[in-house]
Amino acid sequence: MLRKRFGQHFLTDRRYIERIVAAIDPRRDEVLIEIGPGGGALTDPLLQRVARLHVVEIDRDLCAALRTRFPAERLEVHEADALAFDFGALGDAVRVVGNLPYNISTPLLFRFVALASHVRDLHFMLQKEVVDRMAAAPSTADYGRLTVMLQHRFRVEKLFEVPPGAFRPPPKVESAVVRLVPRSGTAGDAHIDEKLAQVVTAGFTKRRKTLRNALAGVCDANLLERLGVDPKLRPENLSVDDYERIAAALQDLVPDPDA
Repeated sequence: MLRKRFGQHFLTDRRYIERIVAAIDPRRDEVLIEIGPGGGALTDPLLQRVARLHVVEIDRDLCAALRTRFPAERLEVHEADALAFDFGALGDAVRVVGNLPYNISTPLLFRFVALASHVRDLHFMLQKEVVDRMAAAPSTADYGRLTVMLQHRFRVEKLFEVPPGAFRPPPKVESAVVRLVPRSGTAGDAHIDEKLAQVVTAGFTKRRKTLRNALAGVCDANLLERLGVDPKLRPENLSVDDYERIAAALQDLVPDPDA
């Protein structure tokens, strides 16, 4: 039974299931975690490729059905909310896949920004408009806070689109499959990451204003000019690298408490 509060739309079209599994290309001894397995449409073919599969599912009835259908030594069912689940506890090179529930997709993606050092890659099916935002280029309508924070940590690649008819029940939106691979140096600097989040949030909260006004109180226009960034530009005009340079420069201005 579908539970609307969980945003459940189950993928049933075998052609798209096969395309997703082929894109993931799982190997037998890899640590693979599936989020939101639902009725097991992806779970079954994934289990044919790996020795053991972890799934994270919040719906207790679906968890019970999965435990009945698959042997415990092959499938470990974690009855949990993916927003609170400790993915890092399963290793530092896990592969995560899933047809993400639409109602938690954005906060879950932001959560993986902080978990990037623990994953080898991510393959998700999401609303097409969310994937377009994830993979957007600067100076486009889709480019925003989600874009910058994800591309700061991952290489983002839109793989293919999936029509509503591939699901039961059909959603009212188009879907797409996306691949995220951590960039080198994923561990990063937590202080710079904090500054980056501050700058990006300030900028895209006032995305139609110039940087001079949008970042007022966060970043001085003189600092932008020293970095070669025109304060008259709008937040959407800056590249991810520009935002990273601003964050690093702001962190350099923070006094060292040990000095």
